[in-house]
This record gives sequence, C-alpha cells and structure tokens, in this order.
Amino acid sequence: MLRSSLEPARWRSLLTSIDRAEVAVFVSGVASMGLEILAGRLVAPEFGSSIYTWGSIIGVFLTALSLGYYLGGKRAATRATYGNLTLLLLNAALYVALVIFAAEAVLASADALPLGARYVSIVPVTLLFGPPTFLLGFISPYAAELSGGGVGEASGRVYALGTIGSIVGTFLTTFVLIPVLDVTLIELGFGALLIATALFTLGSETIRRPFSDQAVRAAVITVVLLTAFVASSAGFTLSTAVRGDTVYETQTPYQDLRVADSDGVRTLYLDGQPHSAMYLDSSKAHVFEYTRYFHLPYLIADDPEEIDDVLFVGGGGFTGPKHFAADYNASVDVVEIDPEVISTSKEYFGVEESPGLEIYSMDARQYLQETNETYDLIVLDAYKQDQVPFHLTTLEFMRLVSSRLDHNGIVVSNLISAPQGSASKFYRAERKTMSRVFADTYAFTTGGGSAVQNIEVVATKQETNLSERELQRLNDRRSVGIDLTDAIAGYQGEVPTAEVPVLRDDRAPVDRLLDPMLGRRYVIERAGNETANASAPRGAAGAMTTTGPLTATG
Repeated sequence: MLRSSLEPARWRSLLTSIDRAEVAVFVSGVASMGLEILAGRLVAPEFGSSIYTWGSIIGVFLTALSLGYYLGGKRAATRATYGNLTLLLLNAALYVALVIFAAEAVLASADALPLGARYVSIVPVTLLFGPPTFLLGFISPYAAELSGGGVGEASGRVYALGTIGSIVGTFLTTFVLIPVLDVTLIELGFGALLIATALFTLGSETIRRPFSDQAVRAAVITVVLLTAFVASSAGFTLSTAVRGDTVYETQTPYQDLRVADSDGVRTLYLDGQPHSAMYLDSSKAHVFEYTRYFHLPYLIADDPEEIDDVLFVGGGGFTGPKHFAADYNASVDVVEIDPEVISTSKEYFGVEESPGLEIYSMDARQYLQETNETYDLIVLDAYKQDQVPFHLTTLEFMRLVSSRLDHNGIVVSNLISAPQGSASKFYRAERKTMSRVFADTYAFTTGGGSAVQNIEVVATKQETNLSERELQRLNDRRSVGIDLTDAIAGYQGEVPTAEVPVLRDDRAPVDRLLDPMLGRRYVIERAGNETANASAPRGAAGAMTTTGPLTATG
C-alpha cells in the first residue's frame, strides 16, 4: 500500500487535481506580507520604528506590487506559463537569500546617503525588498491568464486568493513566527516555501524530469539559501555593525531584543537601541547619569521617608526599580508590557521578584485603570526617542496617573528631547500637558546646551515652589544616598509653551512634535560626568553608537 501510494501516476493525479497557479497566488500573498512584517524588524535597529519607517516600508511594498501587477498583466497573454511562474518564485527565493546575507550591510551603508533622516530608509528597503515583491506581483496576472474562464471570474478568484494569502502571512508572521523564531530563520522558511511552491507549480514535470533546468535551478537556489542562512547564523555576513559581544538575542512580540557585553558593561538593546546597562563587576553604580535623576523626588517631597510605594512604568533592565528597592527599602511595582524583557532582565540583569519588587506584564495605562493601588511616586520610563506611545503622554493619561497618587504624590517623566529650540517641542508639549494636571512641574536636563538629551520632568500634586537654590540646600541637608548636585544644576525654569499643544487622547501629534529631532545628535551623560554621544537609529537621530541609552527605560 505504501509503495503504491508513492507511484508517479498517483502523484500526477494529485498534482493535476489542484490548480497550481492558484496555489502560487496564495503563497505569493503569504510571502509578500510576511516579508513586509519582517522588513519592520530588520529596519528598526538602524532607522527606528517611527511612522516614517513604517510608511517607507508600506510604500515600497505597494509600489513594487503595483509595478509587478502592471507589467505582469501586459505580458500575461504571451508569457503566462507554469514554467515562468516557477522562475518567478525561484528568483524571489534567491532575493530572500540576498536579504539574509546582506541586509545589515545594506542598512548600515545607508548612513552615507545624502538624504534627510525622514526619507533615508526608503533606499535600503527598496534595494532589499523591492525586487522580490516586484517578482511576486507578476504571479497574480499570470495565474489569472492560466486559470481560464471569464476574465472577470478568473481575476476575482485570483485576487481573492492572493488577499487571503496576505491575511494568512500577516497573522502567521505577527502572532506565531516572530514571537517564537529568529528573523533569519523566518526568512529561511519563506525562501523554502517559495522554492517548494515553485516545484509544485511545475507539477508532473518535477517527477518526470527531475534534472530539468527549473529543477536544477531550484536545487542551486536551495543551496544558496541554506548557505546564506548558515553564514548569517555564524556571523559571516556583510554586516559591519558590531556592538560588543552578544550574550543573548531574540525576537519578542514587540521588538528585537539583544543583550551585549562591552568594556565591562552589559547593555540591553531593544530594536537596536540600548535601553539599560549595568556593570559586570557587580558594582551597584549607575552606568547612565539620567537614572540618578530618578532620586530627585526625595529632595522635593516634604518628607522623603513617606515615599514608601513606588511604581515604575517601563522596566528595561530594571536599573531604577532595583536601586529603589535596595536603597530605600521601598515597595516597588513595575509595569512592563513585554514579557520577554522581564524574563531577560531576570536572567541577565539580576532582577529578582520579591515582596518589595513586584512585576506586572501589561500595558501601563491598562494597569492604572484596573489597579486599586495608590503610590507615593510614579516614574514614567517607557518612551523611545523616535517612537513614543502617545496614549502614555496625554492629558487623560496624566489625570489617570494623578488619581493613582496619594495626596502628596510625585510623578517623574523621563523624556528624550532638547531643552530649547525646535527640537524641544515634545518636551514643552508634555510639560504643558502635565502642568494642566499637577500643581508644580520642574524639569532637569542631563546634558549641556540645546542638544537632544534626557530631560526629567518632575510634577507634584501639592504646591512646592522650590527654587534651584532651595533644592541645593535640601541636597546638602538630606541624606538620600546619592549626591544630586549635578542633577540640580540642570534645573529648568518656565519654558514657552504657547505654540505647542496640550496632548489629548483625540489629538496627540507626537510624531510631528518629535520630527525636529530627526537627524539630531543625542548627547547622554555617563555617570561620573563622562559625556557620551549616543545616537538613535539614522531615521531618528544620526548614526548609532553604543555609549549610552537611546530610550527612556532605565
């Protein structure tokens, strides 16, 4: 029975009972949308994941598909054959191999392009994903020609199948593949799927002539695809961007995650941007200066000993929460949306849950809406420079935060912005928004001049009216376990806010406010007054370095 089930005649019968062209259409939809989702993961470490990056990706894919549809439609009458469908699928698979091998080098080399930061990602996305998407665009009109029947009926059936394939590719890649597998392994899977579909499209020809030109081409491309994957996995790609020794890396449902060690410092990277760091010699010292500023509420509070319950919104490497739990014996809750970040911090950054440090994996706004807890201090530490979750910036959110603070509560918001000039719009809009809810707001810069940097905005529910001199006197008098002289030196008075909006749930133009920071150098202070230049992805703020965090997760 087993032998007879494998007879060539039975295989030929099975192959002819399935419309091979329509299978090719379905798979092309799966692959094109799967690659589009993967493009976001590949591009984010170099250019960020802003609206401009995703707009570039979507625009390139739609353009390539449209061109493929148009030219494929013009040529379908004379060139639509199963052999040519096979060649299109195989050539698309070959380009996937190129993406696996050369993506990092192509993305890194885009820094030299004389284009504005907002548009530069278009070029590498076009080079890497334009050709395979263009080739896949040919398949639908070719399949419509091969399907026979009425033109309208064939076109409707083919494009419905392609759309269903796109839906499957989107959900499969987003909810199943990326949370479980590495990007290169997913790319390998899509390449293998295209090759398998190409052989299926040949139908009985595959069995009758196993050494035909198309079959040999499929074998060669399979070898190329596997070689590219092995080379990428072993680190032998064209990549020139090496940032320390990678200890751990994975894809999470939210971002690309990597832990790297360099010069005695372990750093957590999310989407290529360093978020948190700690010394490997077990030193408890702060690596980055801005995390020291989280202690400012102990000067501003009427009685610092009353700050017992603290909430951190955003975990990262849990630098701040660990210090607060250890130094002040405070009860600390942390809300971190990405469960993989939590498990990685436990494994590689020494984070241990305890009665004094509890961690919740969920969206911060949802947590604040559902919890009945009230806090003495809330630290908002979940913003990226190029991508800020707008629902954590608005007037309605700040009112929610205020409702979860006790009557003397304080909130600290860790922003990345410039203190003045056009690049300060987001900072000034956020401070204006917070001032609508809280009695007093203070701001403290961490770098000099008008450079893009970490700015800590501290807001109080009760009026405090503290000057820079009064804060310095409190720093001299109170023992809070850390000297905050440098932080106080960054004291900012009132800022002009007439031309910036109050951020609201129904109108929070965060991307527009962040826009002036594109291409600007991000200056960050290392603890101990060591200045470092930390640049965000090219699409956000210049070329990437590894000297400091690019986001606001301590």
